[in-house]
Amino acid sequence: MASLPLPTPDEDSQPFWGYCREGELRAQRCTACGRLRYPPRPTCPQCGSTDAEWQQLSGRGRVYTYAISHQAVHPALEGRVPFTTLIVELEEGLRMTSNLIEGSPPVEIGTPVEVAFDPVSDEITLPRFRVAS
Repeated sequence: MASLPLPTPDEDSQPFWGYCREGELRAQRCTACGRLRYPPRPTCPQCGSTDAEWQQLSGRGRVYTYAISHQAVHPALEGRVPFTTLIVELEEGLRMTSNLIEGSPPVEIGTPVEVAFDPVSDEITLPRFRVAS
């Protein structure tokens, strides 16, 4: 079976992936204007500052939108369909694209969800979501 393509951490995103390995969902917060930013990037889109710190997020949110894939568009997805791709609006206001954990009940827009960390390699732990209990 083919392997899933995994993210390649870079200088800006490496801390994000490190926190995920530790079971923490974090995002950059601009220390100049206070805006949260995701995905990680070198400068704040609001004020242009390069100064940021990593703030821990609740990991809770609601389904903003979703799509259910019934076709394996990559060889590694054979046998894994159907699967649900989500855009989650986190309590802190950020939106994150992810997947619903296999075996979770169906979702609809507005369904409360929470992060669950899926270690898929020694370096990468993916933040996925499950229906909140």
